[in-house]
Amino acid sequence: MKATTISLFFVCLFLFNSCSEKTGQDSFLSQLRQDSLLMKNAQKMQRIKAKDIIIEKDFLYDKYTLQDTYPYRDTTRQFQWEKIKQGLAILENFQQEFFAWGILQNYRNNNSEAPLVKKYKRNEYKRIADTLGVERFQGIPLFLPTDTVTGERYGRDGALVKLFKDNVGSFRKITTTDSKKLWLVPQKYVKPIHDTVQFKHAIFVDRNNENIVTLEKVDKKWIVRSMNPATTGLHKPPYQQETPLGLFVLQEKKVKMFFLVDGTTKTGGFAPYANRFTNGGYIHGIPVNAPSTTFIEYSPSLGTTPRSHMCVRNATSHAKFVYDWAPTEETIIFVIE
Repeated sequence: MKATTISLFFVCLFLFNSCSEKTGQDSFLSQLRQDSLLMKNAQKMQRIKAKDIIIEKDFLYDKYTLQDTYPYRDTTRQFQWEKIKQGLAILENFQQEFFAWGILQNYRNNNSEAPLVKKYKRNEYKRIADTLGVERFQGIPLFLPTDTVTGERYGRDGALVKLFKDNVGSFRKITTTDSKKLWLVPQKYVKPIHDTVQFKHAIFVDRNNENIVTLEKVDKKWIVRSMNPATTGLHKPPYQQETPLGLFVLQEKKVKMFFLVDGTTKTGGFAPYANRFTNGGYIHGIPVNAPSTTFIEYSPSLGTTPRSHMCVRNATSHAKFVYDWAPTEETIIFVIE
């Protein structure tokens, strides 16, 4: 018997030690083999590289448009087209793989607080986080197939995942876009997306250059629809938090996203045309502080330094463009630096 077969057999025994029937063990062992083969076949497919990505410009929104490179104070800022191409190549390769797709979800712990993982710490915000810095609050527990008792790490709300067809008890089998590992996630934290979804809308938020670009797949090319200044989240405990890096799915939209005054339950105002992609992180327009109710079009702080509470501020008309243009659950948002 080969070593890999022995390993899979013991994984089967560990997860199903309460099942004494050999048929049940054989069935699970067979499924693990199929999952492994499926992942290997996906990895063997023709991989698209950054150099294969074609980007052209045809703006649908042309206000406050930035150049590819532009001056900022005593330096120069830019749109990082190579990193953008790398992200689009990742997205293109997703499209080739024969998986169903899902979104990890636990906004405001609506699907219940995630259990503690094996290794954790309290961060500067006095919240529990795993060793990668992903917080327990609004987080999703990821379990290894060899241990369904204690989670290994947390996934981020809004993260895109690949779904396998079968479940393991109350767990859903997934792989994340940042790891080739097979994970088990309690089903309540996963929202399936129809497996025919094609992601033809992409948004890149750059924390380093404080800008945002929207792109749309047309035939075999990616067309730039807007290039604008933005303001990302500031790392400043206990209330302001940086916009997390990663790949997310646009989850919901609000014409007005109401926010609270820091440290209180009092409404501080609203952000117009808000597009939520992770936790309390939105792409939105210029915030309107209570008691005012009049929309504000632009702020000179856009494109300068991080200032928001995890969100990505835009000119209000650009936030409305994103609101109207980007379909929910079919738009991928990359946060890079």
